[in-house]
Amino acid sequence: MTPGLAFFYGGLVRRKNVLNTMMSSVFIMGLASVLWILVGYSLSFGGNTAGIIGTLQNAGFAGLSEQLSSYAPTVPSMVFAAFQMMFAIITPALITGSVAGRMNFKALFLFVLLWSIVVYYPLAHMVWGEGGLLGEVLGSVDFAGGNVVHISSGVSGLVLALMLGERRGFHRVSYRTHNIPFVVLGACLLWFGWFGFNAGSAL
Repeated sequence: MTPGLAFFYGGLVRRKNVLNTMMSSVFIMGLASVLWILVGYSLSFGGNTAGIIGTLQNAGFAGLSEQLSSYAPTVPSMVFAAFQMMFAIITPALITGSVAGRMNFKALFLFVLLWSIVVYYPLAHMVWGEGGLLGEVLGSVDFAGGNVVHISSGVSGLVLALMLGERRGFHRVSYRTHNIPFVVLGACLLWFGWFGFNAGSAL
């Protein structure tokens, strides 16, 4: 889905922003994967601290094995962790469309690093984790990331766009998308990916 998102956003932006926009999705695949393995999975699904965030008991995927997961009794815990990593990758990647042409690469790198730790991991734990404040205590229902993925990335993208302001050299009258076939290709890859995204969430 994330390479599909790269094509989708890359086709929508101006020619001068294509490389930065597409590479943003690619670099997020690497950054989010490393973060997820080091601390993300553990803070989202390992233990419980006041229903808000997990602990570091599974940092570096410690304790995960081929045994069945307590979250998904039909799949090994390592498979569940890898599946959840896909959500941790696509969520910050969704935000990049709102900052295309507005934020440089270094700033985006730091933002994604901090945002994942401060927003995504706590929210994933609160909604999906054992003892999570929103999911288990308040009864929030979230299938395939309606809250954790789409609301968090949508609101964050809107806030970032408002804070950063209009794109440099942007004129509504002269704006042209770079490549419509890229947009269609990206949308089709995303559509195909959604089958795994949503059907996989049934575990």
